[in-house]
Amino acid sequence: MRVKGGFTNRRRHKKVLKRAKGYYSAGSRAFIHAAEKNDRGMAYAYAHRKMKKREFRALWNQRINAAARVNGTTYSRLIGGLIKAGVTLDRKSLADLAISDAAAFTALCKHAITA
Repeated sequence: MRVKGGFTNRRRHKKVLKRAKGYYSAGSRAFIHAAEKNDRGMAYAYAHRKMKKREFRALWNQRINAAARVNGTTYSRLIGGLIKAGVTLDRKSLADLAISDAAAFTALCKHAITA
């Protein structure tokens, strides 16, 4: 006797279609198209989680460089000076400091320049 697997297939289809909500046309309604869209969407989501980290680090570097140039130095000299001075702030914290507390960032710049 042939088993059709109705319950299992329906559950699997519902899971895929639920994830495909918001896709255009048959991408949100037809299981086969929705499954393809899901696979591609998951692949992009994985890759872009990695790219997000890259893009944010680049943004932090730009912010640090802009603030460093206001204080009479460059990004590379600032980072080199901070490493020599033994300051272990990451770039995210430095960028936040450059935006929110300019006086503290200026003090760090002077500390890095003297080192």
